[in-house]
This record gives sequence, structure tokens and C-alpha cells, in this order.
Amino acid sequence: MEETIKKVQQFIEQQNLFTFGQKLIVGVSGGADSVFLIHVLHELGYTCMIAHCNFHLRGEESDRDALFVKSLAGKLNLPFRSIDFQTEKYASKQKISIEMAARELRYRWFAELKEKEEADCIVIAHHSDDVVETFFINMTRGTGIHGLTGIKPKKGDIVRPLLALSREEIVAYLQQKNIPFVEDSTNKETVYTRNKFRNHIIPLLQTINPSFKESVLQTIGHLQQTESFMEDQLNTIKEDLFVEKENACCISIEKLKKENSPMFILYELLYPYGFPASVINDIYNGLDGTSGKQYMSEKYRILKDRKWLILSDRNREAPVTYIIKDTDTTIENPLKMTITYEEKKPGFTVIKDKRFCYLDVDKLVFPLEIRRWKKGDTFVPFGMKNRKKVSDFFIDRQFSILQKEQTWLLLSGGEIAWIMGERSDDRFKIDLKTKKIMILEINK
Repeated sequence: MEETIKKVQQFIEQQNLFTFGQKLIVGVSGGADSVFLIHVLHELGYTCMIAHCNFHLRGEESDRDALFVKSLAGKLNLPFRSIDFQTEKYASKQKISIEMAARELRYRWFAELKEKEEADCIVIAHHSDDVVETFFINMTRGTGIHGLTGIKPKKGDIVRPLLALSREEIVAYLQQKNIPFVEDSTNKETVYTRNKFRNHIIPLLQTINPSFKESVLQTIGHLQQTESFMEDQLNTIKEDLFVEKENACCISIEKLKKENSPMFILYELLYPYGFPASVINDIYNGLDGTSGKQYMSEKYRILKDRKWLILSDRNREAPVTYIIKDTDTTIENPLKMTITYEEKKPGFTVIKDKRFCYLDVDKLVFPLEIRRWKKGDTFVPFGMKNRKKVSDFFIDRQFSILQKEQTWLLLSGGEIAWIMGERSDDRFKIDLKTKKIMILEINK
């Protein structure tokens, strides 16, 4: 076996990236790196499908690359899938850079293709030079230790079997075997950040130290070991700081502040949830602030509530209404409940448990609705005659912000019949005239 190919195979096995018999979707642009990747995987006997993205950023050159990759798939007798993107339009709409737009479009399609084709993983042609470049790009933008530990061999469904090779080794192999590939003319332009490092900054640093890339890779190796050790320590700290409270993930502010490096720990705890450093800094500065302050990442929210930072999924914020028909006997959302009906008879007893609610059927208007509470909501608490604001009821019960947000209301004809799990409305209670009773039970 060729030494270069052997090096790739050993890396695949050492990192446990994939095995023979698994189905691989291989991203192939037509450039040297991806052409080398598909040739090597094909020669080693892996089951591959070629996937190509045409971003339409280089006019005829983009179409040339697509035709080249399609032809390559035919020569290797491999399945071929391709897609066309209007990258500039997408970048403008999302207000992101062309580089970021291409990345988002590419990986989203790869994920969809993997699911459709029932593949095992997506294989990308990143090599050790990419690791060095990414190190400097992240350092320039500002990052924690995770951003300085390079590109990982495996991240979710994405695997990178060429990280053990340099671009020089890849090109040398292709030239030796007379394997054609296409050149991306934009690789020589300095418009893109990565190209500035690749074509100017790193070569300049190599004039100071010819083994500069190797030195950086060695440093990254040390940082990876540090990262591994740090993650073990953070997991221990996280177990102490993170608490499952009121069906949410909460961070104890009191315990966080007692740590030796609370700002660093907060950053490490929150960055996986997409919170940028600037927002985490604001969260840290607001630890002693008033309750109710909210901080957002793309998918998550942090709510400052008294002694807690409450982490929740933003998808849960959208207002939702659930319906209960008079024929329903159970519901699954938003709470699991059992619904029964009984004729009122002498000796009927009420279970005094907040999980139960007893309503006079004749006083109800179906379908009933379940929704979150809103500002201005009022009801007549059981045993009382006058209306009371739901918000005042929460204050009386000393509800936290999170408890308020997680409270559901059962409504009949637009009126609150039950603050679910807390208090029913006096207007819908069973009385001497009641003939039929609706019994709702929140399941444990």
C-alpha cells in the first residue's frame, strides 16, 4: 500500500471514523483535496457516494467544476448527487458573509442528503493546513480554548480522514499518479479571510521558522490535551452548578460566583448553546441585577431569575393553544391528562389534590382551550366572588418567573376555568344544581 494511503487508513482506524460496509457521502468540489479524498477512499474499498455543491460564485468556472466532478463520478463508477445554490442571494437575505452562506447551505444539504440516502456519515477533505489556518482565523476573531484546538476529526456526522496529511503531501500524490483536478481561481484572491492567511501570513511566518506549520500543529496537540483535562473538570463543576428545576435547566448564581474563575466557567458552560462572548459578558455583569433580564442566542434563551440563570429552548416561546373536545378522554400536550365524566350522585367525593379539577359540564362551552397566561388575565378564585388578576395570584403564591411562564390555563368560552395544577374558577364549580361533572386529572 502506498505510504500516503496507508497514513490515511491508519488515521481512519485510530480515530474510529467509519468502517468498511458503511455508506459514505463524500463532498467533492473538484479541487485537489477532495479529488484525492475520493480516489483514496475508492481505492481502499469504502462504499462512497459523491456529493457536489455548485454555489454559482465563479460563473462558467463553477459549471466547469460541476461537470468535472460528474465526469469523475462516472469514471469511478460511483453514485453522484449535486445541487445548485444561489449563494449571493442567500447571503444577502440572511445578512451573512458569502463564506458563511456557502458553509450553511453546504452542510444543511449534506445533512438532508445523508438522511435521504440513509448514509452513515459525511466525509470532508479538510487536511492539516486547514487546521493551522482555522487556528489563526479563530484567534484573530477572538475565541476560547475550543477555537484554538483545530478542526476535529469527527464532529457529529461529519468526519475528516485527511487531517493527518498536509496539502503538500496531497498534491504530490496526485502529481505522481497523474490524477487531474481543477483549480479554484478564487484561492489566489485575498478577499476571503482564509486566503489571506494561506497565501500571505503563514508563508511570511515560515520565513521566520520553516517548520512553522509543524510547530503550530504541535501546539494545537498540547491545547487538545488541555481541553480534554479542562472538560473533565468542567463536567464536575457542571454537575454541581446545573440543576433540573421546574422542568428547566438552571445555573445557581450563588455557586457560580464562589468558583475561582466564574467568568471563564460561565463562558465554557454557555458557548455550546450559541451565546457569543459579548452576550456571556453581559450575563456575567448582570448576575447581581434585577430579575427578568433575558439574553438570547439563536436557539436558546437565558433568563435571570433571582438566584438562578434559567436556560431554555427558544422554540418553546411561541404562543400555542391546545383544544379539548367533549369526546376527549386523554390529552398528551401540553400536559398529560386523563378526562372522565360522572353523573352527580349522593355521596360523590372530591379528591383534594391540585392535580384534580372538578367542573360543572353544563357551565362549560366546548371545545375548551389550554394556553399560557397573558398579562391582563383575570379569574374568580374558587371560594371567592370577585375577579382577581392572575399576575396577582402568582405574586401571592410567590411564583418565580419560570413558574409563571410554565403555567397553563384551561379556558371555557374565553374565561379561565382552571389555573392548571393550582386553582379552579368559582364560576365553573360543581354545586347543588350540577348534574354532570367533568373530572380532569394531571398525570404524575
